[in-house]
Amino acid sequence: MTKLHVQTTLNGEPTEFLCDARQTLLEVLRDELDLTGTKEGCATGDCGACSVLLDGRVVCACLVLAPEVAGSRVTTVEGLADGERLHPLQRKFLEHAALQCGICTPGFLVAAKALLDRNPHPTEAEVRYELAGNLCRCTGYDKIVRAVLDAAAELRKGA
Repeated sequence: MTKLHVQTTLNGEPTEFLCDARQTLLEVLRDELDLTGTKEGCATGDCGACSVLLDGRVVCACLVLAPEVAGSRVTTVEGLADGERLHPLQRKFLEHAALQCGICTPGFLVAAKALLDRNPHPTEAEVRYELAGNLCRCTGYDKIVRAVLDAAAELRKGA
């Protein structure tokens, strides 16, 4: 089968890869580009574990065909940190113990980043609404919501 050449911006860096026309973005991220932070939970777009930002919008990487990202900006959980310096969301998830098994965590972080980029002053209800597409089987959601609200407060102080 002929491979397609795709050029995109991945985590702020120009990136090129070859893929089959039917390969998902999730498969390429994990198997071809060794970015294993994005997790496969359901492969049907129901759990949010594979959430990434595509041109600033939250999408399930399991539902996006890799060739569709040509010319776009893709941000994965690996793109949130600045080198070794964790993003405030990542730090707050650790501080609030807002993770256990870790399968859902990258998707929650990416979705929360998209929310805080749009709305730096979210209410608890807004956080819960925006994260509703992400499922967690281990922690419940209170610690996650508290971590996002705490990160929002920290980001506002630093702005």
